[in-house]
Amino acid sequence: MDKEIFELIELENKRQNIGIELIASENYASIDVRNACGSILTNKYSEGYPNKRYYGGCEVVDQIEQIAIDRACKLFNCKYANVQPHSGSQANAAAYKALLPNGGKILSLVLNDGGHLTHGSKVSFSSHLYDFVFYPLDKDGHLDYNMILKIAKEEKPDLILSGYSSYPYAIDFKRIKEICDEVNCLFMVDMAHIAGLIAANLHQNPTLYADVVTSTTHKTLRGPRGGLILTNDEKMINRINQAIFPYYQGGPLQHIIAGKAICFKEALSDDFKKYAKNVIDNTKACRDTLYNLNAIVSDTDNHLFLLNTLHSYNLTGLQAQKKLEEINITTNKNMLPNDTLTPKETSGLRIGFAAVTTRGCSNEDAKEIAKLIHMYLSNQIQAKEAIDIVEKLTQKWKKIEEI
Repeated sequence: MDKEIFELIELENKRQNIGIELIASENYASIDVRNACGSILTNKYSEGYPNKRYYGGCEVVDQIEQIAIDRACKLFNCKYANVQPHSGSQANAAAYKALLPNGGKILSLVLNDGGHLTHGSKVSFSSHLYDFVFYPLDKDGHLDYNMILKIAKEEKPDLILSGYSSYPYAIDFKRIKEICDEVNCLFMVDMAHIAGLIAANLHQNPTLYADVVTSTTHKTLRGPRGGLILTNDEKMINRINQAIFPYYQGGPLQHIIAGKAICFKEALSDDFKKYAKNVIDNTKACRDTLYNLNAIVSDTDNHLFLLNTLHSYNLTGLQAQKKLEEINITTNKNMLPNDTLTPKETSGLRIGFAAVTTRGCSNEDAKEIAKLIHMYLSNQIQAKEAIDIVEKLTQKWKKIEEI
């Protein structure tokens, strides 16, 4: 036994149990998912795809991967799936390669308005391999579909990209598909953040409209860390498969694929649908409570909202993040639309309720969390009192190891 590492794992277990997790991109995988991810499947090499491997002894993992593929297709109502991406970033890389094999122009959301690094950031591979141009949000922080159409007509992109990292509202994928048809370009959706809400039929399903849909499996979907690619086009899935293996990846992680298969089955259940509805309700309850306390917040239709800490509490997002960590509340600093600060500082926080709802956070708990955040950031209570409130909340929720 490696005492040094296992002691640190135990410390992380303690941190997760005593804290309130409000990072919108995090969640807690079930015991079944974690057991699969820690299983002997990690020992097996299986380059290729089911029944088309470069190694022998793949009879069992072939069945596991095919089950994962079939469940993903059933969950998101599509014909084809690749469950091998190690991450959402690699899923996006493969999707770009499949859609634009010779490079091209991609129209995406302004990064500071809620885009992802792989959506054209200067520090990402995406901007080095593809020509990115951008559409902004409107002055109220919403997508302006007429503006997207106007820019698309001017820029003539090969691909329009939708799906975001910090956008708190519903997305009209059907409308964006109409824009793509009008300017004769491809359509891709990165649904990583809202995949669980889509699975629960609480958000419009992009597989009905997009040429390719990518996702992670560890956010609102509540599975293991990894990526996913979906399409309804037989030619496209062949190009996607080639882009994952052998172009971007070698051997797939069969222990993680098993975890994905389990999470897809869990997401097909009625219990998951109730969970996803509770996530939205809890997010709204926290947001509304902060709003009623005169904090400056976005509205929300999904699992997250944005809190303007700079104008609400005279704290940068980084300062607010660090201050909340003092009382075991975990958030992340986040750029706001039209932010005047740098990404290292930011003017706000992104707050989400996917993780705490998994542990059993109720609507009343969400309101209490909002009051606690407001009182602590505005220096109305001391750290000890705030920590006591956090402890009372977390003690009545499920322990991480029991999920």
